[in-house]
Amino acid sequence: MQITNKEDSNLRSFLNYLLVDKGLSKNTVKAYETDISSFFRWLINKDLEYKNLQEEHVNQYISFLFQKKMKSSSVNRKISSIKSFYIFLVKRNFIKNTPLNDVVTPKQEKYLPESMSEDEVDKLLNSPNVANKIENRDKAMIEMLYATGMRISELVNLKMTDVDMNRCVVKVFGKGSKERLVPFGETALDSLKAYLSEREQSSSKEIFLSNRGKKMTRVAFWQRVKIYLVRENLKNSISPHTLRHAFATHLLNRGADLRSVQLLLGHSDLSTTQIYTHIAKQRLSDVLKKHHPRG
Repeated sequence: MQITNKEDSNLRSFLNYLLVDKGLSKNTVKAYETDISSFFRWLINKDLEYKNLQEEHVNQYISFLFQKKMKSSSVNRKISSIKSFYIFLVKRNFIKNTPLNDVVTPKQEKYLPESMSEDEVDKLLNSPNVANKIENRDKAMIEMLYATGMRISELVNLKMTDVDMNRCVVKVFGKGSKERLVPFGETALDSLKAYLSEREQSSSKEIFLSNRGKKMTRVAFWQRVKIYLVRENLKNSISPHTLRHAFATHLLNRGADLRSVQLLLGHSDLSTTQIYTHIAKQRLSDVLKKHHPRG
């Protein structure tokens, strides 16, 4: 029987294709590898070979995943990874047809990402004490995060050469090394200048440094944010992505068009951005119910 594991040559070729040809990030490629490798282990237990797989086997695997109490979103992601692998095999003429063409993926639960009201964001932004050197840095980071909608990983990787302070524009390198230019406001600029005036000299090219003068990590930054969430008694369900969600939602609430928000967030697909319209509508609905005399 053919050995099917992460050392399989077809899988290695596929992962290299994702990394080099498709330009996906290492973390994304690692997720593909994890999904496909776990599928391979299931095949071995069933004494099956992936090159001779039938649609019924894929359906059996989907049932197996649900038996493990896995959410529909996780199942769909795994099936999507496997489907991409088989499409690759067909294109490389290793197999003639993919067994996943007619597989029906489970209906995915709709989860709206956690967001914050404008008042909650104000509390968070005003929480750091700028007289304190570390909190002055934290304020600059939180201001930039909310002003640009960047991911935390994008924020901590910002270099001095990525920021044009004269034009208030930052160059962001997103997923798959895709580059985008994002403008930011004077409030974030003032906070950034205040931090840089106190920033110690360092060999690190990144803007935001730890108290040891090293590049700030996303985990360390989020630990700092948690301090302010507790200090301001803000909800503990807030995640590292929440300010990004708030950025998009607040723009839409104030009349920004969806296409502009898509470009600012760096989404390749407009449908990814559309989820924020649901949050914006829900927020407006809540406001109406709270403040309208007959709400």
